[in-house]
Amino acid sequence: MGKKGAGAAMGVSAVTPVRTLPINARLNCADNTGARELQIVSVMGYKGRRARMACAGVGDRIIASVKKGTPELRAQLVQAVIIRQTKEYRRVDGMRIKFEDNAAVLITPEAVPRGSEIKGPMAREAAERWPRVAGTASSVV
Repeated sequence: MGKKGAGAAMGVSAVTPVRTLPINARLNCADNTGARELQIVSVMGYKGRRARMACAGVGDRIIASVKKGTPELRAQLVQAVIIRQTKEYRRVDGMRIKFEDNAAVLITPEAVPRGSEIKGPMAREAAERWPRVAGTASSVV
């Protein structure tokens, strides 16, 4: 059994961003699908301890409810990928990254983006994990 904080010494090289967006968090929708604000309902693939509230971070796939947007989309459950978060996180090279807002992009169940363009920058961690979504991004930071 290793010591606390010995992740790099144990051979763990992939660093995932800090998960700081809990269930019920509100996000901006950064694409042109017609949705403007999303609320996290569930985090897909989250495996945590019993009775712990699931949290999401950059690059995570979520199920969200559309709170503001066009009447056709409002109050629907959609799948989305988080592309920005305001909480600062550290990359492997030591650089620290944070954004001005929390934002997500709507996707289909096959992980194809529903919109044709993404407003604002997209985190590199999300772009590496979702290359089809990154194809519609204007800039990857």
